[in-house]
Amino acid sequence: MKLIFAGTPAFAAQALAAIAAAGHEVALVLTQPDRPAGRGMNLQPSAVKQVALAHGIEVFQPTTLKDPEAQARLAAIGAEAMVVAAYGLILPQAVLDLPAFGCLNIHASLLPRWRGAAPIQRALLAGDAQTGVCIMQMEAGLDTGPVLMREAFPIAGDDTTASLHDKLAACGARLIVDALAGLPLPAEVQPADGVTYAHKIEKAEALIDWSKSAAEIDRHIRAFNPFPGAQAMFGGQTVKLWAARPVADATSGEIGQILAVDRKEILICCGDGALAVSELQKAGGKRLPVQQFLAGHPLQVGQRFDV
Repeated sequence: MKLIFAGTPAFAAQALAAIAAAGHEVALVLTQPDRPAGRGMNLQPSAVKQVALAHGIEVFQPTTLKDPEAQARLAAIGAEAMVVAAYGLILPQAVLDLPAFGCLNIHASLLPRWRGAAPIQRALLAGDAQTGVCIMQMEAGLDTGPVLMREAFPIAGDDTTASLHDKLAACGARLIVDALAGLPLPAEVQPADGVTYAHKIEKAEALIDWSKSAAEIDRHIRAFNPFPGAQAMFGGQTVKLWAARPVADATSGEIGQILAVDRKEILICCGDGALAVSELQKAGGKRLPVQQFLAGHPLQVGQRFDV
């Protein structure tokens, strides 16, 4: 099948590689313009662009698709379908209408739950029992189109955004190949009930609220791993927490107070229960297990994180 592919990050790159491996003709790849990254802030190609170049596929990096010249370039391809995954640009109706089979989106949630930009993090923060991938027929609304294919799986108790991302990327890559092979597919209109929006993650959300339960804070830490990292304040200094587990039957104390310290964990009192933290990072430092962290930053029972 002759296709256009639009995507930018690693989640989308895995789908592009799977589509190419399945033998489809990807005539053009759309991706975001190269961005400065790294210490030198040199321009870096997106993960999708790297895959496209490795496969010898033409790459187009417009800043908008509302431009008539950009739309004319897409129309000239004569694609049967366009696959979209975490692209980052709005597709105007003129673009949505171009391919015979329309534009198919790979979305990392069980629609209509978690429409929008950050479905993986929002599912973790909310304590959802499961997540999955939907292949959706795109329309003008934000993730409102009918679902052509879906697959669900449970969220594990130790899943982070990083681990869920990898599971969902693999699922999405497999599902889009199956969907393309089965076109045209019956479309399931999304129900009006159960709609939630996964708003973009803001750095300010990363700050831990110790008045919440240990279970909620554990989800918070996992949701903000790897970006931007869950943050706590201790003596006015930022400390990032990367790994923890909730403890329901811990000794009570003041919210944010350190209840116990050993070589493996630091036990901190929460609004309900306590959190056993096993990996931390001071500002400007490295992620460290508790024993190494304590060697440079001793913490003692009775001290308290800022609340």
